[in-house]
Amino acid sequence: MSLSVSGLGTRTSVTAIAQQEGALKAVELRKQAEVPEIIWAKSTEGSDANWYLFARECGLPADQPEQTKTGRDKMVVVGFGSTGVAFYRIGLPVAKKEELAAMIKLQAETLLPLPADQMELSWRAGRERDGEVPITVAATRRQRLQGYVEKVRPFQPAKILLDCEAIVKAWSTFFSGREKDAVVVSLQARSTQICLVEDGLLSNAVVIDMGREDFPEDQDTSEQTDTTERLIQDIKSALASFGYSEPVGLPVFVLSDGSSAIAGIVSCLKSAGLNARVALPDADKLVVHGESGTEQLYEYRVPIGLAMMALDDDAELNIAQRLYHPAGTKPEKPGWYSPRIAGVIAAVMFVVLVAVSYAVDLAYEKRLSRLEARPGFKELVQRQTLIKAVAQQRPDLLELLSEINSAESQGIMLDSFYFKKGQPVRITGQAQGKEQLYKFEESLQNKKSIDIVATNPSVDTKTKRIKFTMTFHYKNFTRKST
Repeated sequence: MSLSVSGLGTRTSVTAIAQQEGALKAVELRKQAEVPEIIWAKSTEGSDANWYLFARECGLPADQPEQTKTGRDKMVVVGFGSTGVAFYRIGLPVAKKEELAAMIKLQAETLLPLPADQMELSWRAGRERDGEVPITVAATRRQRLQGYVEKVRPFQPAKILLDCEAIVKAWSTFFSGREKDAVVVSLQARSTQICLVEDGLLSNAVVIDMGREDFPEDQDTSEQTDTTERLIQDIKSALASFGYSEPVGLPVFVLSDGSSAIAGIVSCLKSAGLNARVALPDADKLVVHGESGTEQLYEYRVPIGLAMMALDDDAELNIAQRLYHPAGTKPEKPGWYSPRIAGVIAAVMFVVLVAVSYAVDLAYEKRLSRLEARPGFKELVQRQTLIKAVAQQRPDLLELLSEINSAESQGIMLDSFYFKKGQPVRITGQAQGKEQLYKFEESLQNKKSIDIVATNPSVDTKTKRIKFTMTFHYKNFTRKST
């Protein structure tokens, strides 16, 4: 299907494409007087969609080295499917971005199902609470993401976004989602996305293999009851994995086009004790031409959400940041680059470096002699020496995190990290068994900069894992005498 409007002036717009269960859906959205407007919407009929042909149908310059630059009116974004994307929610102490990245890397290696070199991940820090920063981590297999990148690379999208974030954006923008903490449920034909929203942002998501086709109108009562019970159980299991085993007050919004089938599903969720509600799109918040605004908002909710994220420049989870760089954002190697030429250049540069270094040394000695004769020079040297000595007494947290990360940590999952000068470092975590904890402790103790003070293990009666709190001294920074 397609919808187009002619005679519209050129304004800031975004073309967004998303793949849902094989079919491709796209919209071009623009903001006119702060009200978003759908310029056109297109979708493929079959389930075996061709990205290249659909991009050309949408007017995108596929197979060109770089898109024709026309200002801000030709931005393209695409949505990466959440199936196969794992989300993790961890709490870390307040620290600089570089320190947080090191701590996240430390924990990610124990959380990821595959080795770190086979995974791609992105993270986002939430709002600080009680001295702790909540971190949302999204991870997926590099091979799967690389395959997707190669499909969309020909038409050079500006961003690759997660479709589950687009669902949350569409809900908060066009489905009147005002709650800071909620669950958003989006039913497709054969699957359902369940998105956890915390503090207004996506923090977790899962995809279950049930959808609207599992609730046909001609289904008999007993089959419908069994299907509904399975959906309820799947949603409750998803909420439990989010950390809400008793989600009595947490609102569960089911996105709806106004059909009686979705209303019936919501009614069953309510009967099961969930705080479920129907979320209908508000057509007054979007200018739509031709078709029913409510139906089109619902059908194209994912690409519309993607486009709104781009227009509002939201801080997204950029999971493809290492594998994909839009044209013009990453410097490429010159065409004449080769190892042989590089070796010749390196040899020439080495000869030049030796000659220049000799000349610089002679000039430096002469200048140093003149400086030493000036009044106050010795005092300046003493001051610089003092500054350097003070800098050496500052702890390097990145170095400490690297030391912990390099320890024997198989089967270890760290939960928290606490550091304050003059006090022992304290880390808490979980181990699969006593043997893993012993190896981790021994590996840390063997490091010259670390001196274990105490390790307090306890057994979790539910998970049977070993929980522990470990304190240790790091160099001379954690001893009160210093």
